[in-house]
Amino acid sequence: MLEQIEKTIYNVAIYIRLSKEDVDRGYDESESIKNQRTLLTEYVQKLGWEYQLIHTYVDQGFTGTNFNRPDFQRMIKDIELGKINMVVTKDLSRLGRDYIETGEYIEKWFPENNVRYVSITDGIDTFETSNGNNDIAPFKSILNDMYSKDLSKKIRTALHTMQKQGKWVGGKTPLGYIKDSNDKNKLIIYEPEAQIVRTIFNMASNGKQVGTIRDYLNDKDIPTVNKSRYNKETFWENKTVKNILKNKVYIGITVQNKRSRISYKNRKIRPNSEEKWIIVENTHEPIIDKKVFDSVQKMVIVQNYNRNEKKNKFLLDGLLFCYECKHKIGVRGKKNGNYYMVCNNYRRNSKLKLCTSHGFSYSNLEDTIINYMKNLFQKIDSEKIELEVKKGMTKYDYGKILQKLENEIKLINNNIDQMYVDKLNNKISEEMYERLFEKLKNEIKQKENEYIEIKKQKEDSKQDDTEKIKSVIQEFLSLNRPSPEIMKVIINRIEIHQDKQVDLYFNFKQLNNLKEST
Repeated sequence: MLEQIEKTIYNVAIYIRLSKEDVDRGYDESESIKNQRTLLTEYVQKLGWEYQLIHTYVDQGFTGTNFNRPDFQRMIKDIELGKINMVVTKDLSRLGRDYIETGEYIEKWFPENNVRYVSITDGIDTFETSNGNNDIAPFKSILNDMYSKDLSKKIRTALHTMQKQGKWVGGKTPLGYIKDSNDKNKLIIYEPEAQIVRTIFNMASNGKQVGTIRDYLNDKDIPTVNKSRYNKETFWENKTVKNILKNKVYIGITVQNKRSRISYKNRKIRPNSEEKWIIVENTHEPIIDKKVFDSVQKMVIVQNYNRNEKKNKFLLDGLLFCYECKHKIGVRGKKNGNYYMVCNNYRRNSKLKLCTSHGFSYSNLEDTIINYMKNLFQKIDSEKIELEVKKGMTKYDYGKILQKLENEIKLINNNIDQMYVDKLNNKISEEMYERLFEKLKNEIKQKENEYIEIKKQKEDSKQDDTEKIKSVIQEFLSLNRPSPEIMKVIINRIEIHQDKQVDLYFNFKQLNNLKEST
């Protein structure tokens, strides 16, 4: 084995990561990345002629629990292309802090791709089988994971404390405000933008509709916040105007914690319920008088009510989209006795010629869609539905998901076994062992429950999907005229082409397949 290693020419990749926490602390290239680069480069150069430094991959400002880092993924692709067969990092935490995924790379993915991994300060070298430091790598990964979890909790607690004090801890400031140069957690009025905010509220308080305000801002070429600050060519939309009119920041109230991350390992954001919002009054100078603000809120509510009332008139409202620009198509007032459709992108920005009207009779489209669906569903029998559902199950790879869970459970069990050996060899204390064992045992239980649930889904999905599709078809056919609710259950979107061609897409992929074949 040693003889084989000596004859191997290693194409070495240096991987460097500057964590988001380090960026937040003010570390820069010169303080961290440069130091890592120097350390790793010197290490490779001292190894000898068999080691050729191919590339340095750098991810700045990425947490270790997220493996979707641009340069890390680029390195993985280069490994798959055969360009790299050795990876060197300063320490194990630079590679990652999620101990399951880090373990997957070190113990499975790297070996399967004939990649040697070295962590300098940890003394880990996966091709040195006699190296005792390799045995404690899983343990170190667990500690790195625990560190990330603890750090995330501390950061979240600190942010909530600052929010409760009325400090601004968000990123981009709202239109009309900038951060105080002497206090980055305080908002101050930025007069050039504040004038735009006052214009919007003045128009609204004088009875102008949101759409009218939007058109005025676009016609006068008044910049959005993106265009004003970042020179990005964006235009005013109804949603943008409405969000400004509803934002309490303009009367000196800071509302934060409206959204949060799902977990420290998942960067997806979800909205919080209103009772979790952190609301503090008198945190900064208001731009709008509170009486004006309150009167405008009533106007916005009335507009929303009127719009919802109008929507109920149209069976396909919310399902119509422009094929060319992908914006929604709205149903407008009567023309020659009929309601007609128009692309919202064209309606809002007609002078900019971003799209065409796509205007034609709504009534004709509605009748055509209903008749088409009736004819299609009358031709579809239960046997065809069951066949398509079965095909769909093979495409949705339950087996792959279950195998991934099995691998994760196996890896955790291996870590537990290794920890037990470390305890016997006095590498970790009894107290540390018990604490980590309890943590890993709970994770195994969680993944086992997930495994059982996925397996049950696999067994039930065929029958459930078949029955659901049959049920909605039967309900549709039983109605003299379908309701908007049943149409939204069945239809995903309807795309209207400029030449009046219509593309219909169902929510059930099985129905889309049957549509193509029928």
